Amino acid sequence: MKRVIDAHNAASGAASTAGAVVAPRVRHYDEVADLVAKRVEATTGRITAKRLLPESTAAGYAGSARNIRRLVADAKQAWRNGHAEHRGRRPAVWTPGETLMIDWGVLKVDGVMLHVFCAVLAWSRFRFVRFAVDEKSATTMGMLAECFEKLGGVPKVVLADRMGCLKAGVVANIVVPTPDYFRFASHYRFRPDFCEAADPQSKGMVETLVGYAKTDLMVPLIGSTSTNLAERNRSAATWCGEVNANPHSEICAVPVERLAVEQPLLGELPSLRAEFGARPTTRKVDKLSCVRFASGRYSVPNRLIGTVVTVLVDDTVLRVVEPVTGQIHAEHDLVAPGEVSIVDAHYDHPRPDKPSRAARPRTKAEKDFLWDRSLRRS
Repeated sequence: MKRVIDAHNAASGAASTAGAVVAPRVRHYDEVADLVAKRVEATTGRITAKRLLPESTAAGYAGSARNIRRLVADAKQAWRNGHAEHRGRRPAVWTPGETLMIDWGVLKVDGVMLHVFCAVLAWSRFRFVRFAVDEKSATTMGMLAECFEKLGGVPKVVLADRMGCLKAGVVANIVVPTPDYFRFASHYRFRPDFCEAADPQSKGMVETLVGYAKTDLMVPLIGSTSTNLAERNRSAATWCGEVNANPHSEICAVPVERLAVEQPLLGELPSLRAEFGARPTTRKVDKLSCVRFASGRYSVPNRLIGTVVTVLVDDTVLRVVEPVTGQIHAEHDLVAPGEVSIVDAHYDHPRPDKPSRAARPRTKAEKDFLWDRSLRRS
């Protein structure tokens, strides 16, 4: 083949020197070159030679797959040369206290879909990862509220992709947030922002974190016996503490130390945590300093007797919290119906060794009185 091409080029050179018109060498894929160029243009340079080979064969191409790969590579290069905006991206310049990126990841663990929420504070690279059982609107906003509390402030912008749980619609390529998300953003005083459609590179920082969370936290769970969501979140918090305490390869700094610099520039947390989603379950504390839930009884501090508290259930853990401030008063593992979960610290005195209503021995006068009364009745 090389000898044939060299002989053709030598003959073309000699003919051009003599002033003769040299006919261009015909390639067997020239008849599908226009088809390939159109498909590359239509897909903005993303289509592959593997997908174009069947179309080219149907159009009359009879060559090898290697030659079609060369044709597609040349067509892609020609398309990129004519579209400067696809030659590269401008690097982002982050401002302290400005942007928080969020995203969800999902992986099947032992036949059950497990969801992970990831957030990155752009300037300090401080990372936040937690597990959840779904990606609903209330769950997402609850994760965001916990993330703000962990950061100790609120950034000016929260950047997300076009999540269905936060997106009410799209008007003129502008994403309209849901009413609940808008109220949530107004409560915490940040601006909700959304990425362009099919553009994950604009928040690649959190996309990378999702990949790390899957490989480091979710894949090791496959085949494990632990299914407690609270335990998994504790392991996620431990993992975040480790990675945030190590130098970041991109900024060559420790995210925790950068967060200490960025934290004064964050917005102030509101005094009350936002309530969203379904109305929470409330219970009144009875005289035994307990609340009842699902036919089980759970103790709370006895100073709350007669007050109304909120009951939250997270997987297998029951929490008793203050309705307004969200302060946690008690945590219990769920018990079966009819059982009781008691914490001695919730009472002013330790549990007695014997019942408080145990019968005391009667005096001689009491015995004589009871004897006389029994005689009279007989």
